[in-house]
Amino acid sequence: MKVIVVGNGGREHAIAWKLAQSSSVEEVICTPGNGGTAFENKCRNVEGKTQDDFIRIAKENNCDLCVVGPEDPLCAGLADKFWEAGIPTVGTKKSPAQLEGSKDFAKNFMHKYGVACADNKTFTDKAEALAYVKEHGAPIVLKADGLAAGKGVVVALNMDDALKAVEELMEGQLVGDAGRKLVIEEYMRGVEISILGAVSVNPELTKAGKSCIVPFMSARDHKRLLDGAKGPNTGGMGAICPVDDVTDEILAQFNKNILEPTLKGIQAEGWDYRGFIFFGLMITKEGPKVIEYNVRLGDPETQAVLPLMDFDFAEMCKAVTEGTLNEFKTAWKPGYVVAPVAVSGGYPKAYKKGMTIKIDTAKIEETGAKVFFAGAMENRRTEGGIVTNGGRVLACSAQGNTFDEAWKKAYAAIEHVSFDGMFYRKDIGLPGAAESN
Repeated sequence: MKVIVVGNGGREHAIAWKLAQSSSVEEVICTPGNGGTAFENKCRNVEGKTQDDFIRIAKENNCDLCVVGPEDPLCAGLADKFWEAGIPTVGTKKSPAQLEGSKDFAKNFMHKYGVACADNKTFTDKAEALAYVKEHGAPIVLKADGLAAGKGVVVALNMDDALKAVEELMEGQLVGDAGRKLVIEEYMRGVEISILGAVSVNPELTKAGKSCIVPFMSARDHKRLLDGAKGPNTGGMGAICPVDDVTDEILAQFNKNILEPTLKGIQAEGWDYRGFIFFGLMITKEGPKVIEYNVRLGDPETQAVLPLMDFDFAEMCKAVTEGTLNEFKTAWKPGYVVAPVAVSGGYPKAYKKGMTIKIDTAKIEETGAKVFFAGAMENRRTEGGIVTNGGRVLACSAQGNTFDEAWKKAYAAIEHVSFDGMFYRKDIGLPGAAESN
């Protein structure tokens, strides 16, 4: 079969790479794709920008399946359009996509269905929000309601920062219209983890007893720019999978207090949600609680989780769309994956583009690592044929039987990649590297 993958990030490179490993996949059409997918086995980039473009490309290339990577097109209803065009799609339809598209919507859903999460209140009036912050004090968490590309959350540790965040999010246009509605929630103490998963739910499947969420192995993203979890927040400086401090007890609590009520809520709402889900969790002394939902796979967690899959990812995607996910058997390779991310100089603020990326392919192959490109584009006139095109440029993902082995392989590999201004953290997965409250 032919599969179309919508998106151009590191997550989409990893998805395309994993799909291409399936014997049932003839070709993966990446739209628009990036500098990595341009050279990936069985993959081909086709330029596309609009929903109509993506549908047209899928039809012209006789695609049998679509996988939508990013959140923006899902929230805009792209999956709905693909299904209407007769192309089975892994990616939730528009209504449940608001679990990521609106923080207020997601919190109301959590409270309605008893999903373990932080207490919160939503505001559209700045004066009322400021008064609430003054009454409750700091530390406190402030979240822009809408999509903000990872820039809409402020963890304010003192009152001055909290009041400043209200001003900047609601009126300062820090994240544009996304901050006109503000969710303010309690500060949870603990350490963060991520659990990704596949979802196959619609009213017909629920009636037949086939609706399900299948969780993947635990992962951890490292958001802060600098070693020791310091510096500004980013889109993610690296990830590991699995996470040793996620015990069987924590997973049991996650299933009971988060996954199961989330599934029941999706069923009760009557939604058509066939795609992926991301549970951003805080492990507190009361057990795991939801920080946020994403309605797609995480980035860079995908680059750490997918290499450990010991099953046919394309067949899982088909099972999601066909309603047989409840019968699908997952299996996982032993060991660990470590995936540090290399970013452009200046990121997460201003940075240059168009820097030639030099890669010693032979040396990287010796380490066994895989390079997943994100903010990079094809330019065959340069050495290696790839130049930088974003803030987070690539991840070096390496697997090992032990964490130490995976860590050494990943960091050995990233030493054989270079571009002007390249920067990366040196401590992904090490003690003290994870964000904690």
